[in-house]
Order: sequence, then structure tokens, then C-alpha cells
Amino acid sequence: MSQLEEKTGRIAQQQLDAYNRQNIDEFLAVYSDDVTVMTFPGDEVMYRGKEKMRERYSQLFKNNPNQHAELISRMAKGNIVIDYEYVTGRANGQSIYAIAMYEIEEDKIQKVWFVK
Repeated sequence: MSQLEEKTGRIAQQQLDAYNRQNIDEFLAVYSDDVTVMTFPGDEVMYRGKEKMRERYSQLFKNNPNQHAELISRMAKGNIVIDYEYVTGRANGQSIYAIAMYEIEEDKIQKVWFVK
């Protein structure tokens, strides 16, 4: 694994750890101010900007205080990281498998894709 891939993997891990602690400020610290969050395939933009992300994740954490994402696997290639996670503790009682892809530039997550 290259130094770049090690670094991008650390950034992805930082946001996952903060997500699991439900620490919104720590979670957002690794995102760029103009982060773009999209669906994959198709690149449909779900929302843009760290403030929109703050609104969404603050609400998510409030509504799901026991939510936890367990990392099943992580792949890194250059500045792209792909995480496969098992999410439990959701308020609706449903556990889900999730795939998130992160594009990291200048030590910040610039783009996120969630696989439909």
C-alpha cells in the first residue's frame, strides 16, 4: 500500500470513529467545506456542503443514539477509499450493509458516493 493510500485510509477511519462516537464536530473535521454527497451508480447529488451535512448527521445521531457502523472491509486506490460496513443500532431496528466511497484531496473528503 502506498503512503497516499495509507493516509487516505487514516482519514476514512477518522470519520468512521467520529461517526461511531456521534461526535459531529470531529466527524465533519475531515470533510471539505464544499463536500458533495452522491448516489452510485448515477452520480445523483444528494446534497452539497458541510453545513448541509451537519444538519443531516446531527439529526441522524439524535434519532439513532445507539447506531454503530462496523467496518467489514476497506480498499484504497490512490485517493479513493471504499468502505463496506454493517450498521446496527438503528432506531427502526433494522441492520443494514452499506458501501461508501470517498474521494480525498488535500487531506479532506471532497466527494462521497453511497451505493444504492
